[in-house]
Amino acid sequence: MNEFKLSILDLLKEDARLTASTIATMLGAKEEDVAAAIAEMERDHVIVKYATVVNWSKVDDEKVTALIEVECTPERGRGFESIAERVYLYPEVKSVYLMSGAYDLLVEIEGKNLKEVASFVSNKLSTIESVISTKTFFILKKYKQDGIIFEEFEDDHRLLVTP
Repeated sequence: MNEFKLSILDLLKEDARLTASTIATMLGAKEEDVAAAIAEMERDHVIVKYATVVNWSKVDDEKVTALIEVECTPERGRGFESIAERVYLYPEVKSVYLMSGAYDLLVEIEGKNLKEVASFVSNKLSTIESVISTKTFFILKKYKQDGIIFEEFEDDHRLLVTP
């Protein structure tokens, strides 16, 4: 991937609402070249989706997010691919990562309440034949996501103390 496309990706990652015209101005390039590069990256699935980061704690819609460590046995010929595929096809699953370390997959899910998340783990995830064990961790509060800080901090008004 060339520097031009990487620069476009960096700008779109920071603000997906930027137009080809604005990006061209920022990079000192032609608008047509930027538009063509974006179209090509969309076609090649380099750009998969344009998304909004929402601070759900500011919205009345209560959601419960959990991270689940999954230890599983890889399948012959496909490794962890088929297990990950079975897991990520569930609509409540937001992310699945292959990990190194004490467990194999990290699954992020979202539910309406704790009972819904527990039901997913016990009725869907744990019943997959290759799954050996799971550990579930509930996210209590998000401070930062995708490089965006959610909390607005006040200036420190404490007096400086020196020895």
